[in-house]
Amino acid sequence: MLNALDEYAAAVRQRLSQKRYDHCVNVSKTAARLAGLYGANAEKARLAGILHDITKETPVLEQVEYIEKLGGSVSFLELNRPQVLHQRSGAAYCRLVLGVTDEEVLCAVRFHTTGRRGITLLEKVLFTADLISPDREYPDVETVRLLAEKSLDDAVIYSLGFTLKQLAGGRELIHPDTLDCYDYLLEERIKESNGIS
Repeated sequence: MLNALDEYAAAVRQRLSQKRYDHCVNVSKTAARLAGLYGANAEKARLAGILHDITKETPVLEQVEYIEKLGGSVSFLELNRPQVLHQRSGAAYCRLVLGVTDEEVLCAVRFHTTGRRGITLLEKVLFTADLISPDREYPDVETVRLLAEKSLDDAVIYSLGFTLKQLAGGRELIHPDTLDCYDYLLEERIKESNGIS
């Protein structure tokens, strides 16, 4: 008999190419490992990992429909950066079609590309797992992998800084959640070093 994770994995497999599905499996495993390392819920991390890219290969207009069915609207930036849009449509799809109700898992899927102000532990786990899964190859991936073993916050801050630099250097649109997440984590670090709670 299939367990819930296997059922969700089967649903993801139907919607994605083999390469993208393999990525989701890798992220799921990596997220579970990071969750164990940093004290997050490993089952939720595993589930968020398998689901995170479920609409990555879905046509943009269909993605927009899922978001609008939940009363949301799509910004100009999101319409022009599908790599950002899929995090929102993925969370909407998981809720509407798959019946996922766990808000922590849905938010981890919802913000796995951009992060956000107030990013949670599970969201940091998925954000980082997506960046360091074994199939990833990009400049600085080894640096992020090393950081992730020592400090989840360091890995997220470094990755956000790298992303902001790349986007700004390429004169590409930057989602405000990405900048908010970066600022939030630095603000929290400054407060901590100054003894401010």
